[in-house]
Amino acid sequence: MNSNTFRLAALAVAAGPVALLAAVPAHAAPATLTTGGEGRASAVVLRTGLDVSLLNKSVQVPLKVTLNEVQAPASAEKTALSVNVDGVEGGAPVSVLRADVATANATVDEHGAEGYTNLAKARIHVPGLPVLSLIEVEKVTSKAVCEVGRKPVAESNVLGHVAVLGKKVTLSAGGPTRVAVPGVGEVSLDLSKTVTTERTAAATALQLKVSVNPLNLNVAEVEGEVTLAEATCETPKAPKTPEEPKTPEEPGSTDGGSTGGGDVKTQTGSDTGTAPTEANLAETGGSSTTPYLAGGAALLLAVGAGATVLARRRGSSRS
Repeated sequence: MNSNTFRLAALAVAAGPVALLAAVPAHAAPATLTTGGEGRASAVVLRTGLDVSLLNKSVQVPLKVTLNEVQAPASAEKTALSVNVDGVEGGAPVSVLRADVATANATVDEHGAEGYTNLAKARIHVPGLPVLSLIEVEKVTSKAVCEVGRKPVAESNVLGHVAVLGKKVTLSAGGPTRVAVPGVGEVSLDLSKTVTTERTAAATALQLKVSVNPLNLNVAEVEGEVTLAEATCETPKAPKTPEEPKTPEEPGSTDGGSTGGGDVKTQTGSDTGTAPTEANLAETGGSSTTPYLAGGAALLLAVGAGATVLARRRGSSRS
């Protein structure tokens, strides 16, 4: 075996363990956005929670009425302009509300939720007051908006004149406004109530507390609450932020030999850090491939020695 053959064999044996140390880069799968929970919204033009007592309270009839009440996720809209009830005033129907405009909208999508109500030129009646209106409004609106990534907003507006039990009143945002009419009753009004939290909003244009007993004859006594133009919303949950793929480590890097960015620190005799990198383990005798390298080298040496002895014998015999 000549010297060139010996060198090629040695290089082939030594290259095996080095190839095993080569790291294959990891390819992370692309992250996908996931949508959170749905938002909610609602709107109602009129809601009543009244107790009507007839004939000296011998008969009590609950008067619970809603007009144009809508709710989402399923976006909806209603525009009814009146609501009547029967059986609370001598069997005759009572027109609780009539309006020129009465709209309620509730919408929800992945970007946000919104409730909206609009009531214009409206008159509300209760049993016992067939001619006199409990309240008249020119225009009231309420809006609740809950957008993803923004603070919820609630607002209500009362525009134009407001009359309670036939009296024009000036409403105040600082507290309830009380209107008392002798022989008829008393009404307390709260103007433009709004509430917001981290994810919700609610707005009410007018809320009335009613106590009516016409002429104190106990013909029809009415107690309870009336709500005009209410809107609410709840913000949809924001989509989850996609996770960034992890960067694969460079081959041969160690915790103690890297200062960031995957750079490998060169080891010298004066280093006092951690153990040598995996690429250098073969020359220090600490690698798991050392037995194979030693065995291969011994085999090559034995073959070379045998060839040398054979060559010398052939030379001696010729001489």
